[in-house]
Amino acid sequence: MQTVAPIFNKNGYAATSMNEITNASGLTKGAIYGHFKNKEALSISAFKYNVKQMMSKISEHLSLSNSPIQKLYLISDFYRNYYAFSKQLGGCPVLNVGVDANNQNTLLLENVRIVVEKIQDQVAAIIEDGIEIEEISSEINAMQYAKRLDTMIQGAIFMTYTMNDEFYMKDTMDQIDHIILTEMKA
Repeated sequence: MQTVAPIFNKNGYAATSMNEITNASGLTKGAIYGHFKNKEALSISAFKYNVKQMMSKISEHLSLSNSPIQKLYLISDFYRNYYAFSKQLGGCPVLNVGVDANNQNTLLLENVRIVVEKIQDQVAAIIEDGIEIEEISSEINAMQYAKRLDTMIQGAIFMTYTMNDEFYMKDTMDQIDHIILTEMKA
């Protein structure tokens, strides 16, 4: 999976051939199909592997503080350096696979949607924790802000990759920090 996941992530489901997979992994098609029902099952496993890599790095970074407001700042801090990290994965798995699977692969797209919802739920939980201990304003709608922040991050990832320019990511993270300070902080 460590070898195959970046290939699917970079090339996309449709553009990744089984020959590329066998050449990269050193396995025969029979060996691969002995572990996976079909190419779609392999691509879903590859997506889950990449997401696990990404989420473990974010979780590790968030463990630097117990404060909900500081965790929000840690999210923007993590994404300031996301471009270099995600290149190792073949790009951002959520963005790459989401775009690739939309209108092409319903099962793969559903897996992306589950991950997006999980990310947004986790950010909303951080915000709710902050509201509860009065670090974050009680006027804040946790899910609305979680979706807003995630949308800003995904848009910045898209622009950073499209333009090959980290300005988009860094500037957006500065804007998120400004939102945390001026709109969210109690």
